[in-house]
Amino acid sequence: MAIGDQRDPEATRAALTPWFASRLPDARDVEVRNLVVPTMGFSNETLLLDLAWRDPDGAHVEPLVIRVRPKGQIFPEYDLGRQYDVMRRLAATDVPVPRMRWFEESDAVLGASFYVMDRIEGVVPPDNPPYHVAGVCTEMSPESREALWWDGLDKLARVHKLDWRALGFDYLDSRQWGRTPLEQQLNYYEHFLRWAWGERPHPTCTPALAWLREHMPANEPVGLCWGDSRIGNQMFRDDRCVAVLDWEMVWLGNPEQDLAWWLFLDWHHSAGIGVDRLAGFPSREATIARYEELVGRRVEHLHYYEVFAAFRFAVIMIRVVALVRAAELPMPENYEVNNTCTQGLAGLLGLPPPH
Repeated sequence: MAIGDQRDPEATRAALTPWFASRLPDARDVEVRNLVVPTMGFSNETLLLDLAWRDPDGAHVEPLVIRVRPKGQIFPEYDLGRQYDVMRRLAATDVPVPRMRWFEESDAVLGASFYVMDRIEGVVPPDNPPYHVAGVCTEMSPESREALWWDGLDKLARVHKLDWRALGFDYLDSRQWGRTPLEQQLNYYEHFLRWAWGERPHPTCTPALAWLREHMPANEPVGLCWGDSRIGNQMFRDDRCVAVLDWEMVWLGNPEQDLAWWLFLDWHHSAGIGVDRLAGFPSREATIARYEELVGRRVEHLHYYEVFAAFRFAVIMIRVVALVRAAELPMPENYEVNNTCTQGLAGLLGLPPPH
């Protein structure tokens, strides 16, 4: 299957029904109901369904979500099992995540590995179009937007206050990429850049990477970093975050990098595309101050990590552009060089504007 295709719903139902039955040994009359199969995209494919069965305790119906490994993956390496494991470990904490049910490593059932989790009711601020332009946030009052933002930030701070060693997250220390967490990430994203772009210099990403290496902070705190930290990866109900989702960019490192990504992505979805932020969303300055209160320490290297955020997103965009072009979908000329991410990155470092 290719980007933009849709898997066959009946074939999917036929494959999943015996698989679920094998996970429920006391069940009978197992049935997959209300299956929603979206078109294939660049992120994990998401299937929605209701699982019905009978057992000695009676009849049951549970709403579930299946996340399937994407066919056109954005990252050079992709470990869906790690995402499942991270959320499974977080279930014992005060970070809200869906209950993880099963992980299937083989491709035999759906053509790719997948995991199953409980479906939580709520809304997610959209990325396309961005939440400052359309979607649930545009329909809220300013007071609700403020409450949503603060509660999302609180859940981000909870991630950073976790005892990651006690939770067994030391296995995320990727020593094959470097000595310290920051070295590891810079080396990984250099590898990512070469994989997505090739060996030739990129006019913005290459000098940005050199700057990041030259200005690396020392003696930093290390915590669990969500990676893709933004309200667009949180589910809300009544202006409260009820689930923290999408852990494919999880890493160990200075938690300031999550705050920087949070701020950069909000800029990307507003000023970066030439639109005003919606009224009610707290300011950058207020957000930084509240975050410092929540985690109990000062933010010391935010500019560095905003450069890092813009650099990472710019590298990701190179790969996204390649996938869009491979799918023969519309894409502006030279967009892997000149886009909102590279424009923001150039602005942060005083580099020549991309063109």
